[in-house]
Parts: sequence; C-alpha cells; structure tokens
Amino acid sequence: MKKCNLLLLCCLLGSVITAMAGDPERFVQALKNSMPLAYTADGSPAPSFIKVIRSWKGTFCEVRVVNTGSTPVRLKEVITGVVGKILPAATPFYAEGFQMLTQTAGTLAKPENLGNYTDAGHYKIPQPDGYLAVYNLLRLYPAGDVQLLLGYTSSKRFVGKFYLSADTIKVVTDLENLELLPGATFNLEELMLDTGKDGNQLLDRFADRIHHFHPRLEFKQPPTGWCSWYCFGPKVTAQNIYDNLDYIKNNIPALKYIQIDDGYQPHMGDWLEVGNSFGGNVQQVLRSIRDKGFEPAIWVAPFICDSNSTIYKNHKDWLVKDATGAPLRSDLVTFGGWRWKPWYVLDGTNPAVQQHLEQLFRTMRNDWGVTYFKLDANFWGAIHGGYFYDKQATRVEAYRRGMEAVIKGSKDAFLLGCNHPLWPSLGLVHGSRSSMDIKRNWTVFERSGRENLYRAWQNGRLWWNDPDCLVLTGAMPDNEFNFHAALLYATGGMLLSGDDLTKISPERLNVLRKAVPPTAKAAAFENTDFEAGRVTTAAGQQVILLNWQSSAKKISVKLDKTYEVTDYWTGKVLGSFSGNFSLELAGHDGRVLSLTSKK
Repeated sequence: MKKCNLLLLCCLLGSVITAMAGDPERFVQALKNSMPLAYTADGSPAPSFIKVIRSWKGTFCEVRVVNTGSTPVRLKEVITGVVGKILPAATPFYAEGFQMLTQTAGTLAKPENLGNYTDAGHYKIPQPDGYLAVYNLLRLYPAGDVQLLLGYTSSKRFVGKFYLSADTIKVVTDLENLELLPGATFNLEELMLDTGKDGNQLLDRFADRIHHFHPRLEFKQPPTGWCSWYCFGPKVTAQNIYDNLDYIKNNIPALKYIQIDDGYQPHMGDWLEVGNSFGGNVQQVLRSIRDKGFEPAIWVAPFICDSNSTIYKNHKDWLVKDATGAPLRSDLVTFGGWRWKPWYVLDGTNPAVQQHLEQLFRTMRNDWGVTYFKLDANFWGAIHGGYFYDKQATRVEAYRRGMEAVIKGSKDAFLLGCNHPLWPSLGLVHGSRSSMDIKRNWTVFERSGRENLYRAWQNGRLWWNDPDCLVLTGAMPDNEFNFHAALLYATGGMLLSGDDLTKISPERLNVLRKAVPPTAKAAAFENTDFEAGRVTTAAGQQVILLNWQSSAKKISVKLDKTYEVTDYWTGKVLGSFSGNFSLELAGHDGRVLSLTSKK
C-alpha cells in the first residue's frame, strides 16, 4: 500500500513539475482547441453571423472571416486562438517587431527590449492594456529541450501579431477596421505552429514555408562596399568621397559599392532636386564613382516628404490623409521623423504615387547610374492611423504596392530595406538591416550584436542581412573592435565599411580585408548565449568566439577530430587540438578561428 501511494505521489509530482515547466504539446492542443473570435471597430464581439473559420493542415493554419449576414460590419481584429496558464511566467522567449528596429526577448513576465526604438513606445503603434504586442515570429523556450515556434508565413494584406502577458498568449490578426460586406470573405495570413528540439531546423522549415508565399528577391552575393554616414554624416563633401574612393581603389578594391548617405537632398522627398551638398552636383560624384570602376549607391527615403518639399507643395493629393481629409502629420500618430519634421507620407495605393516612384527610381537607375539603393524610413509607407486612396487597402498593401513600383523602376539594382516594416517587406527587398545604427561604443556593439545574431537565420533565406557597418577606427580598445569584427563576420551578411579609410591603421585594414567577401552564410550558435558559433564555407570550417562579459572568460568548443587552429585575422597558428579546444578571451573580446583537419 505504501509503495502504491509512493508511486502515485511520484506520478502526481511529475505531472506538477511538467505543468510548471510548461508542456509544449499541451500548448499546441490548447491553441488548436481554443475558440477564435472577431471584434468590431468599437472593440465589441462581432455578431454571430461573422464566422471565423480555421483550417489546420499539420503545422499550418488557414483562417477565413466570412460575413454570412445581410449587413456590412467593420472589423478591428481577429483573435485566432488563446492559450492561458500553461507556460510559466518565467518562460524565455524571442519575438519580432512590426518594424525593423523592434525586437523583444526576456521572459513572459519580464520582457526585455533588445533595441532602443519600440513599436509601442517610439512608433506609437497601439497595443491593448495589460499585454505586450509582438509581431510576425514568436519563439518560446519552455524548460526542457523542446522549443515552440509561432510565426506568420505570409504578409500580403494583414498584420499578424501576438499579445503576451505573464500567463496568456493570444494569436491576433489586425483587420484595421475594414468593412466586411455581406457574403464577402477576408482570407487572413497563414499561421505556422511547430515544435522541435533543434531551433535551427524549426527556422529552416519556417523559412521554406515563407518562400511558398513570398519567393525571395534574388541577388547572387551579399554586397560589399563603403558608406559615408558613420564617418561624415549629413555634412559629407565630394572631397570626402573622392579621398576614400582613391584609398579603396589602391588598398581594398573588393569594397564594390560606394554609398552616398542621407544629406545630398534639399528636402525630404525631393530626391532629384539639387541641394547644397557636393557643390549642388551629386550626379558628378556618382559618375566619378562609376568612372573609377566602382558601383554608385545612394540613400533614398521613398515614402516620406517634408512640408517644404516640392512633393508636399504640389502634390498633397498624393499623401496619406487624416480623418478630415488633410495630409496626415506623422507626429500625430507615430514618430515624426529625425530632420525637417513632421514628415508626411506618400500613399502607395494611389496610382499617381506608384507612377512617381517608378519614374524616380528609373531616373536614378538609368540616368544617374545608381546600382544600389538604401531605402530608409520605409516604415512610414505602412503607417497606421491614416486613410488611403484605396479605401479597402490595408497599410501592408499600401506599402507593398509602393515597393512594387520601386522594383519596376530600379530594375536590376540592389534594394536594401532599412527602418522598414519587416514582414511586409518579404519578397520586396534584396537586403534587410538587422539591427539599429552602429556607434563606436561598447553598449551599441553589444546591443546591436544581439539584434543581429537573433536575426542571423534570415540571412540567405529571406534576404541578405545587413548588420550595419563594420567600424574599425576610433579610440576604443582592440578587444572591443575584435568582438565587433568577429560578430559581424558571424552574421555572414553584407559587409560595408563605415570608416574614413584614409585614417585606418594597417592592422585594422588587414581585418577589413579578411572580412571581404562575407561568408554569405550565418554561423550556427547552439543557444542564445551566442558564445560559440560555427560556419562552414568553401574556405573550410570556422569557429566564432564571443565574450560578452567584462571580465576574462574561457570558452570551449568540442571538436569531432584533430584540427590545426589558426587565428583568422592574423594567420597565427594556435596549435593542434582534438576532442576539445579552449581559449581564454579578455572581457568584451572576440575571435574568428579557422579549423584545418589534420589527417
């Protein structure tokens, strides 16, 4: 009898421990069994004749909303499913933001912003009281070895998101108060719900399904080049460009694209007009770049204009409107802009705007010779809180229609999305910025580094990741520059130098040379500690070691056979090792090591 009671107690205790740890399979079943609900524009439950129909096909869920009644209804959102009190409040997670600069980690009870610019705080995107709104992709790490992935595999019309609290997760689609007519149907974005022990394999399956709806905009290799912004800012001169162009040609010609950043234009929106920069002749600078054998690249913010621009003065009918029919001031609904604000927004659903964007980029591509466009402030193309020319269009559709016009005009040029709505950009850009702007200080190296590594899986799958510029000049200590260089190498994405290269030291020029070309393949890290990653390329196997803490730390790597280990930057041989290799790194230090098999 005592043995039976003891056995029963053990079983009950095991059940309690499993429940406390969070059971991924219980989570999946709870989500599939929960009842979907639609809500009207005033936030009340939709009438019974509004039907939300879910269809699960393995790990994928199709969702339709049908009006079976005789009256139209404006719908705010659909709650596809709800799971409560299954995962503990201490469950770690990672989630994407609506726009590029937002990423969230931490736990359900204590979320942590990875960047400085949040959807809710900086961009003022509404979220319900008591919940954190995250978007596109939610990865959950319950205690144990099984992970959960919830993600939207498409972004053609609607915004997919998740509402999180300490004990509840809601799966949500934003319907933006669109009117659903009698007999009509809204087909929502597909949801993927998957579990597995290997996070990299989960992301592989997720990326494959995204390709089904959004084939990747192909560009053979991640670009390399030089950017003027992080050394000269908006005060860049033609001579700055020419001096660095000559240096690059003589010392590191592999930096193919020479990018002129923000500052050449007279006003936001007037991209073809003459400003004071470059003596009023930016086209001559672009021609000089071409004449020296390099590719001209330029910064453009296609969806915005300011009140002094020709666009605003002559084409107010092109702009997203407020409730009164006047051009919408961006600062009344979101971040107003960083210069010449408040900005106004070109309406991508307006055929005249589409024609304008196509012609703008055709002129820059054909007449100016630009072969690379850094598209900034693209978030505003999907601005919330406005009224579009097409009354039935969503903000995702407004953005995507505008971007399709950009693609037509730019032809074969490389398109980099920056400060953009992340998932709505699927299939519309060749490259995607994966972190906030770089600065020459440790705090930014660390925070932008985590942003880049959480998104490294996207590189080569959805687009080429742009981890922002590699900066190697300045007064920071060598170990922190080593960390920064090793981390960017681990991303495998685009590689642009952000330095005035006329001032770079020979030692750091060598690092820059060795960083080009990028591997085009992100290193795989075993967990989100991001201390040891591996990547195999045509050049062989490499290990990236990163010490995030301020004190020295020994980091170990398991070896499947005997290897000669070499420092990738310097070529110094560290010795031959088998079974296990350990290296003590100074605080805030990083290494890239090459492994050569010993037969």
